[in-house]
Amino acid sequence: MSKKQGRYERITEQLRELLKKSPNVQSEMATIVAILHHKMPDFFWTGFYLLDENGDLCVNTYQGPAACQVLAKNTGVCWASINQKKSIVVEDVHKFEGHIACDSRSNSEVVIPIFSKKTGEIIGCLDVDSEKFSAFDEDDVVGLTEIIKLLTV
Repeated sequence: MSKKQGRYERITEQLRELLKKSPNVQSEMATIVAILHHKMPDFFWTGFYLLDENGDLCVNTYQGPAACQVLAKNTGVCWASINQKKSIVVEDVHKFEGHIACDSRSNSEVVIPIFSKKTGEIIGCLDVDSEKFSAFDEDDVVGLTEIIKLLTV
């Protein structure tokens, strides 16, 4: 097991305990973002984007520099993840066609789609950016996907 895998396992267990006390999904998301942002090295921006009733992808709970409030439809890594219904790792966001540069210091990104447990539909995504190139890999996808499963949404 890699150091990163071990860290994700410990964080997942910590979140499992903390989220037992969360009164709602918004509190769950805030707790997940806070723990991930402060315990994972290289997490420069950590947050959720959720689809609203108009089909817009809007920023929700996050930590890091100011975010884009609404992501241009069908553009960027978050929309690619939503549209393809899969996680996406980008080693160099500057080479990703249509990348939305909310902060020019971001160089790599991982996005995990969130599926509603009730309907099975995508409701948004977890987005993590790093100032480092190639900061994310399959260990991040696996670890973050397990954490997303803790949401009661």
